[in-house]
Amino acid sequence: MPQEQYTHHRSTMPSSEGPQVYKVGIYGWRKRCLYFFVLLLMILILVNLAMTIWILKVMNFTIDGMGNLRITEKGLKLEGDSEFLQPLYAKEIQSRPGNALYFKSARNVTVNILNEQTKVLTQLITGPKAVEAYGNKFEVKTVSGKLLFSADSNEVVVGAERLRVLGAEGTVFPKSIETPNVRADPFKELRLESPTRSLVMEAPKGVEINAEAGNMEATCRTELRLESKDGEIKLDAAKIKLPRLPHGSYTPTGTRQKVFEICVCANGRLFLSQAGTGSTCQINTSVCL
Repeated sequence: MPQEQYTHHRSTMPSSEGPQVYKVGIYGWRKRCLYFFVLLLMILILVNLAMTIWILKVMNFTIDGMGNLRITEKGLKLEGDSEFLQPLYAKEIQSRPGNALYFKSARNVTVNILNEQTKVLTQLITGPKAVEAYGNKFEVKTVSGKLLFSADSNEVVVGAERLRVLGAEGTVFPKSIETPNVRADPFKELRLESPTRSLVMEAPKGVEINAEAGNMEATCRTELRLESKDGEIKLDAAKIKLPRLPHGSYTPTGTRQKVFEICVCANGRLFLSQAGTGSTCQINTSVCL
């Protein structure tokens, strides 16, 4: 009982000291640093927002795309010149209707066709010095599908109705050529020439040489041979002249005539012999030697 009274008395005694106040928060240099960082963060956010708006404006970002790039239902649409620094993979590239499609490069433009194993099957290279195409076969066709030109490892086919060579030096064939008809342009000369070797024309059913409105000339250095194995050689003309045939000897005492007969040696050589009352070919057999 006395102890309880003492406790109560102590608790009811008025305190001579004032109430104690505890401060909660950041004060002093910490508060200034916090305000500085908050201000710096706001400045960075504003600068970032301004840069983003500037980039959107410069790059011309819209709901439909960016700059010259537009997103459509059929794919991507580029307007104006476009530059790709990395490889471009696309299923189809086409220009706008009525406009041309240009591919520009400082060195070359290469088009590759790959298989499933990424192996090059066909390659087209357009460079500053040449245009090269690699493939098993090369074909050129018309819109209707008619073959105009074809080339592979076995043969080269020209499907056009007419092949014209406009070079001043003509056309050179190191090997043989097979054709049913060789014809020059109207009012132009046709020349078949072999400067250093022989010129041979063969056909299983004959060779026809025809000049409708001009002369025909065959010139060689050594021999000119017309050969028919199973048929005949026909020279059909109003006049046939052999101006350089060798002449056989004639008798000085006899009257020299201007009439000759054509004689044939056993080896096929022709020569002229002065005509007489009878054949004079036997007198000039020395020409056949």
